[in-house]
Amino acid sequence: MPKPAAIRVENLAKLYRIGQQQASYRTLRDTLTLGVTSALRRAAQLLGQHARGAAHLDEKFWALKDVSFEVDQGEVLGIIGRNGAGKTTLLKILSRITEPTRGLAEIHGRVGSLLEVGTGFHPELTGRENVYLNGAILGMKRAEIRRRFDEIVAFAGVERFIDTAVKHYSSGMYLRLAFAVAAHLEPEILLVDEVLAVGDVAFQRKCLAKMEDVGQQGRVVLFVSHSMPAVTRLCRRAILLSDGLLIRDGPSNEVIGTYLSSDVGTTAARVWPEPAQAPGTDVVRLRAVRVRTEDGQTTEAVDIRGRVGIELEYEVLKSGYVLSPCFTLHNEEGVFLFSAIDKDPAWRGRPRPCGGYVSIGWIPENFLAEGTMFVGPAMRTMHPAILHFHEKDAVAFQVIDTPDGDSARGDWGGRLPGVVRPLLQWSTSCVRTVA
Repeated sequence: MPKPAAIRVENLAKLYRIGQQQASYRTLRDTLTLGVTSALRRAAQLLGQHARGAAHLDEKFWALKDVSFEVDQGEVLGIIGRNGAGKTTLLKILSRITEPTRGLAEIHGRVGSLLEVGTGFHPELTGRENVYLNGAILGMKRAEIRRRFDEIVAFAGVERFIDTAVKHYSSGMYLRLAFAVAAHLEPEILLVDEVLAVGDVAFQRKCLAKMEDVGQQGRVVLFVSHSMPAVTRLCRRAILLSDGLLIRDGPSNEVIGTYLSSDVGTTAARVWPEPAQAPGTDVVRLRAVRVRTEDGQTTEAVDIRGRVGIELEYEVLKSGYVLSPCFTLHNEEGVFLFSAIDKDPAWRGRPRPCGGYVSIGWIPENFLAEGTMFVGPAMRTMHPAILHFHEKDAVAFQVIDTPDGDSARGDWGGRLPGVVRPLLQWSTSCVRTVA
């Protein structure tokens, strides 16, 4: 008999009323405080209603609209979309923090969640006490928590402060300990929302490596992130949300391509139809820049195994200048990868007559590492030295490194650092055998 899906979401919807304070969970201290101040608040609300009127209380906002999908046992699912798409609302419903307005969300397994910095931590308790508290909430025995405790603290790097109340922690310390608890206390289902948004680069790498490990152990991971390389690396499947709707569900590289090609992401083509508004000088103006595949298609997602062309379309307005089309390339971390200058021998040292031109530079296959690349088209003359335009981050494209085994990644499924990923020629010979 087949196992049931770990998560089943059917026609899930969540309605918020703008202007009304939503119900939330309260601590004991909050409840006691509420009892003391309720009379004052009630009086203030009555006065405020007369001053404001009640029309705006009827405004409605659907954070989720009839979303349906399933997640199988052992699957790592990426959830992408722009801010306000409904990603965090979805995870809060699955975590039982928020009740849906309608629809069904079935979960089979113990859930650990990291939806924001310090989720589930009590500020007055120490780091040590919060580790045991979170473990108890997950249904773990004290002996189980004790067995993983040293590993959790070492991962978080808060050994010196583990017996300090977490209200004195920095946001980075909060995050490190919260993630360590959520990832190490062995929930069957791990929900993670933008864990890479806070913390230094070294810790972000540790988080990704840990989530890879969790997925390889056969547990379920739901991973919300704006980092497309991280989603590509961790998730074979992804869903795209936009304005509360599920737009696409499928292989992560295809879903990411849809995201980048839509108006919710970046674009691989940009055109300046009005010459007066186009970047440039009275000598030359940029009319368009595009990311091309070898078959001439404009694309937002490029397989690492294929060449990618950066196309500059421009208009020469004044003859007599030796022009050098070029472009710069940065990744999503702002790292400058390289600049490339047109070295077409047909035009080297030769002034270009007035007219329209298209120059394209080809980046070889198996050269760029996976990630989002931002293109800055530019135009120079050397004599005299003039920079006619440099339009930074004019277009962008996503390099996808699929785990099929025939790219520079080989059969390695983990993270490969670096900004380039060349496929080198290797040879191996046997120099000695052992009987």
